[in-house]
Amino acid sequence: MNIGLIGSGGREHALCKKLSESNKIKKIYCLPGNAGTSELAINIDVDILNFKKILKLIKFYKIKIVVVGPEEPLVKGIANFLRKNNIKVFGPNRLAAKLEGSKAFMKRICKEFKIPTAKFQICTKENQVLNFVNKSNVPIVVKADGLAAGKGVSICKTKKIAIKKSFEILKGKFKSSNKVVLEEFLTGEEASYFVIVDRNNFKFFGTAQDHKRVYEKDLGPNTGGMGAYSPAQIVTKSIEKKIITKIIKPTLFALKKKGTHYIGFLYVGLMIKNNEPFLIEYNIRMGDPECQAILPRLKTDLFSIIKNTIENKLNKTSIKWYGKKSMTIVLCSKGYPGKYKKNIEIRNLNKVTLSKSDCIYHAGTKLVNQRLVSNGGRVLNINSTGKKFTSIRKKILSIIRKINWKDGFYRKDIGWRVID
Repeated sequence: MNIGLIGSGGREHALCKKLSESNKIKKIYCLPGNAGTSELAINIDVDILNFKKILKLIKFYKIKIVVVGPEEPLVKGIANFLRKNNIKVFGPNRLAAKLEGSKAFMKRICKEFKIPTAKFQICTKENQVLNFVNKSNVPIVVKADGLAAGKGVSICKTKKIAIKKSFEILKGKFKSSNKVVLEEFLTGEEASYFVIVDRNNFKFFGTAQDHKRVYEKDLGPNTGGMGAYSPAQIVTKSIEKKIITKIIKPTLFALKKKGTHYIGFLYVGLMIKNNEPFLIEYNIRMGDPECQAILPRLKTDLFSIIKNTIENKLNKTSIKWYGKKSMTIVLCSKGYPGKYKKNIEIRNLNKVTLSKSDCIYHAGTKLVNQRLVSNGGRVLNINSTGKKFTSIRKKILSIIRKINWKDGFYRKDIGWRVID
C-alpha cells in the first residue's frame, strides 16, 4: 500500500522513519518532506495548503492513506476535503481541529463541560482587555486565538506588557487572530499527554515534557520547542486517571454533542499543580519535538495503529512500548525564534557515526545541488534512547559537538527537571 505523509518538519521525519519500518507499506510519499525524509521516501514539492493539487498527486501516485502531520492544513479542512473525495485520512476534521485552531473554542468547551483550566477571558475589544488585566495578578498569559506557529503565547510580567501584547493581537499581528485569550498564570510542572482517537475509542500514546523557552533555565521567548524527553515522570497513574476522566473524556464527549467526532493524534498540554492536571492547550497532532522523543519508544507497528484508527478498530489494537527512555535536543538557526538566515550549509552530518540507539531527525533542511542546507528556524533534532536521562543527554550533546554547525545553537539543559 502507498502512503502519503503531509508536512516537512522533524515530526514528519520521525513519522516517516517509523512508518518505513512497516512491511505493510509499499511506498511513502512525503508532501513536501525534507532532506531526511528523502532518504526513506519520495519527496514531492507541493504547497500543503493547495488541497486540489494534493488530491491530484494522491490519485496519480495511487496513495491509499494520507497522514497529516502539521496543524495548519487540518485547521483549514484538509481532512474534510479529502474524505469528501473518498480518500482515507488520519487526522481530525475542521470542527474537531478547532481544539487547536481556536483557543477561544477550546476555552468555551472547558467552561461548558467543567474541564479544569486556568481562569480566562476571551477579548475582542480593548476595554475587555483592560478590565481583565486590571482585575488580575501578574504574570498574565496572553494568547492569540488562532494559529501562530508557536509564537502566539506571551507570559507577561507586567500589566503594561500584557495590554501592549493584547492590543497588538487585536490589531492583527497574527493573520489568524482577531481575538485574544487572557489567562491567569498557573504555576506547576508542564507535561504533554498523548492519545490516539477513533470514532468511539481512544488509547494512550505516550507522555513527554517539552522545553518551550529558547534559552537555558527556561528563559527567553516561547518557541515551537527546543527539546523534549519521554516519558514524563510527573504523570503518575493517579494523575493519568484524572487526565482521562476530567479532561480527555469530557472533551471527546463535547465534540460529539457538537455533532462531530475526533480521528487522529490528540496532544493534551497540561500543567500539573498539587497532583491535579489543568488543561493548558490542545494540539490536534503529534507534538514537535515530543513526537521525536516518543516514537523511538513505540514497539507496535505504527502503520497498523493508524490503519486501525481510520477503520474504527482501535479497541482491537494493542499498543506496546519499549521500556527505554528517550530524549531529543533541537539544533536551531542562530536568531531563532526571531530573524535567522536560511540556506546555510551543514557540512559534517555524513561524518557523524550513530549507534542503533541514536537518530538525527531533519526538521528545517533541504538539499540544494546535493548540498545539505538549513531551511528553517529549527533545523535538526538529535535523539537518543537508553536507561538513564543523564547518559542519554551526554550522548546527544557529544553528537551535536561532532556536527559542529557554527551557525546553530541549542539548549544544553534539556531534561533539567529529571537530571539536575
